[in-house]
Amino acid sequence: MRISIITACYNSASTIETTLESVKSQDYPDIEHIIVDGGSQDNTTDIVRKYPHVARLISEKDDGLYDAINKGIRAATGDVVGILNADDFFPNGKVVSLVAQTFREKAVDSTYGNIAFVRPGNLGRIVRMYSARQWNPRKFKYGYMPPHPSFYAKRSKFRDLGYYQTDYVIASDYELLMRFLYRFRVSTTYIDATLVYMRTGGVSNKTALSRWVLNKEIVRACKENGVNTNMFILSTKYFNKVFEYIRPLFARGKAKA
Repeated sequence: MRISIITACYNSASTIETTLESVKSQDYPDIEHIIVDGGSQDNTTDIVRKYPHVARLISEKDDGLYDAINKGIRAATGDVVGILNADDFFPNGKVVSLVAQTFREKAVDSTYGNIAFVRPGNLGRIVRMYSARQWNPRKFKYGYMPPHPSFYAKRSKFRDLGYYQTDYVIASDYELLMRFLYRFRVSTTYIDATLVYMRTGGVSNKTALSRWVLNKEIVRACKENGVNTNMFILSTKYFNKVFEYIRPLFARGKAKA
């Protein structure tokens, strides 16, 4: 089983080497790593070219992140596709093997797990845990989706059900996951493990405006996929996010005990 990993990037010289190293260090033997660069003005592509494990580098102007990801998926040849952003990385060398094992043993068309947020200045310091253990498709209405960076799906599902919608600014990943897992009931299973480390400071939570745009697009995604929700219902998720920050504090406390 070949696993294709798509990394979209633009002027990512300060972070992409960590991403590349984490893919290079995987112990799974059949990985296709595709880099889609939007025409970076820094030395991003020079860094990528230092890594012979990269199967393909596409460097050209695109119409944004989701257009770049779609290019990568269309260029992929793997049985399964996952997205690893240019400021994200795998926490250990066994992640892709675990994903492949899950597809083989569970006979599903998709899978997802947990992610952890780390400080850009200290990549070993977890400041927030996003666990998908209690997630189910009914939670889309309330603004919850499985962590997108942990999501893997068979490439055939993108051909059959469609790619990322490029007219979304922030929430095209939400819409795609909802389309796959809620509207079309693509078979899936949860992996009880942290599959990706993400640096804090993502675009969807940078400002109050970006959060407002995100929620407006989630309302749209729900409507397009047959779910009724509104901005008030979505606002309740921010109270629950507090616990995502508390969990790492408890974990560090236990480690010291």
